[in-house]
Amino acid sequence: MNGVELCVDTFGSPADPAILLIHGGSASMDHWEPEFCERLAAGPRYVIRYDHRDTGRSTTYEPGAPKYTGEDLVADPIGILDALKIDKAHLVGLSMGGAIVLQLAVEHPDRVASITVSSTSPSGPSDPDLPPPSEKLSASFSDDTPIDWSDTEAALDRLIADDRLYAGSLPYDEPARRALYAQAFARSINPASATNHWSVAPGGSIRHRLTEIAVPALVLHGTEDPLFPPAHGEALAREIPNARVVLLEGAGHEIPRPTWDTAIPEILTITSTN
Repeated sequence: MNGVELCVDTFGSPADPAILLIHGGSASMDHWEPEFCERLAAGPRYVIRYDHRDTGRSTTYEPGAPKYTGEDLVADPIGILDALKIDKAHLVGLSMGGAIVLQLAVEHPDRVASITVSSTSPSGPSDPDLPPPSEKLSASFSDDTPIDWSDTEAALDRLIADDRLYAGSLPYDEPARRALYAQAFARSINPASATNHWSVAPGGSIRHRLTEIAVPALVLHGTEDPLFPPAHGEALAREIPNARVVLLEGAGHEIPRPTWDTAIPEILTITSTN
């Protein structure tokens, strides 16, 4: 598919409306937790999650040498729908996954039934019209200390420390998050390759085309998102016709478990349309 192999996992019946979950940069399907997927599948929905290139069991390249572009990452969801013989799906994306969803809604509207974007910006963290990342998070960007991928526990310590930087004030369940990262680490062909996403050239901004989106749209956004403060989500909701914004109180750059009782019903509602 598109010249690569992507690892895909599904929940529910193919006879039900399809929801394709697209996570953020460097994130494998493990970041869409099974319980989250199962609760959506109980909707009933046919829920699909997958490993991006360079994550999990999908095609992986040497760290620092990705043989694909940002446009290829956008094309992959269409390839998945083709492989599963799904004409149209509801798309749910977080962070980079949200940016992919927006691009698909603009460029492939015939394949999109609705969109839900979370922790997403209309243009990115450096847009002068929108608030910048928090000072604490911005300071972390200059830390170029390499991760020792050969030492699993040390690598997990670093991943958890970075993960905390993106969390809000809701209780942080470190044992659960560590178990999630450990599972993702164990499933990965090469965990270090996930960093390739940050060196892939992004596509051009499509902010000027958001008004073209004609499908039902939901914006979920943490009130304490340190990368994209809430104004980014509110801007999306203004610029996408008829979009709704739902702020997740206390959440950061994430859809953490304490917000699922809000987020999951909202996703089921937006995906009830055809």
